[in-house]
Amino acid sequence: MKSTIGWKTSVIGITAAALVVTSFVAAQGKTNEASAASKQAKNVILFVGDGMGTAQRDAIRLATVGESGQLAMDDMPYLGLIHTSSTVPVTDSAAAATAYASGVKTYNGAIGMDANKKNAKTIYEYAKEMGKSTGLVTTSQITDATPAAFASHVEDRAKQSDIALQYLTKTKVDVLLGGGEDFWYPAGQAGGFKDEPAEDPSEKSKGTQGNLVNKAKSLGYTYVKNKADMQKAKGKLLGLFANEEMFQQRPEGEGDIYAPVVSLPDMTKKALDTLSTNKKGFFLMVEEEATDEMAHSNNAKLTIKAGQELDKSVRIAKNFAKAHPDTLVLVLADHETGGFSIEEVDANDESGDKISKEDGPFAIANSKMNFVVDWTTSGHTAVDVPVTVMGTGAELFSGVYENTGIFTRLAQAMGIKLPK
Repeated sequence: MKSTIGWKTSVIGITAAALVVTSFVAAQGKTNEASAASKQAKNVILFVGDGMGTAQRDAIRLATVGESGQLAMDDMPYLGLIHTSSTVPVTDSAAAATAYASGVKTYNGAIGMDANKKNAKTIYEYAKEMGKSTGLVTTSQITDATPAAFASHVEDRAKQSDIALQYLTKTKVDVLLGGGEDFWYPAGQAGGFKDEPAEDPSEKSKGTQGNLVNKAKSLGYTYVKNKADMQKAKGKLLGLFANEEMFQQRPEGEGDIYAPVVSLPDMTKKALDTLSTNKKGFFLMVEEEATDEMAHSNNAKLTIKAGQELDKSVRIAKNFAKAHPDTLVLVLADHETGGFSIEEVDANDESGDKISKEDGPFAIANSKMNFVVDWTTSGHTAVDVPVTVMGTGAELFSGVYENTGIFTRLAQAMGIKLPK
């Protein structure tokens, strides 16, 4: 009975720890700020587990390393808790990422714009002004909401070809790795991945800004479509590895697939190898999108699998940071998806039907126990999400604060003077 209670209560572990850390910071805040002010993060690696709330992180941990183990994303010295609202209580990824990237609350669907539809300068634009390189990595479309908010400005997240063009000609992102080839080629002109594939006939080229792959090549980017070519590439890099997302998400029971042709860890390593050649440093955003999409379809198995791939990527970044001590590494979510909860196996406690039916049981690693996952929604929720941090300036991120606070803390850690 004792061990069962242990894993059941672990779901609140991160949140409880955040409150402990907050109390510590209240007493030590001035010391932390003085210490952070004397150092600057040369490199920043920001991981976004889209839709990955506290309970998802606990499920990934239990399934991967068990009750007493620690994920790479949790084994960090500083912890904060983030309020996720946009201009309404429940955010979407666009408004959430804009808050992180630009420090403004905005309407759902906005990319790099404030609530009045005025451009909000992004942390990537500040980084470029400092001479740093920038990179975006995701298992979603590279022009999807989360990466887009760091390096573009559009009123509507659906304008993905406009976003791609801005990457190339305005913010000039150095490394772009992900899916979404369909938005880089005009309708009727298939790229490396054929239109209307059997796994999803709705996927086909739909770009509105001409052939942007050719545009990228003319601007000095190396364009790749597979792992082997990616690993050999040098310099500015554009890798598009799927028509849309690098996985297939459908209503549960109809064949969800998570098998990216290039893994998130491999993309992360390549981005780090490429960006780290800049002596002035870099800013890299890495997103695992399937933690959100699989939660939207209430598929706990693949939510956990995607989270495990994210954790492998975090481990790669942590190893980089240990070799480069002037690096800041953060792991957070933009919001929570699914109203995800961890429960004990109990035939009398079944709730929901169709996609909201309980998932599992899932084995708890290194034990004979297991757990099930229950859901309350197929949408987003407004619960707070944790951020775990290590490296130069990490102490700034302790506490409980609004999502816009990520931007201001990043700026402070990097030595950026923001306008008042």
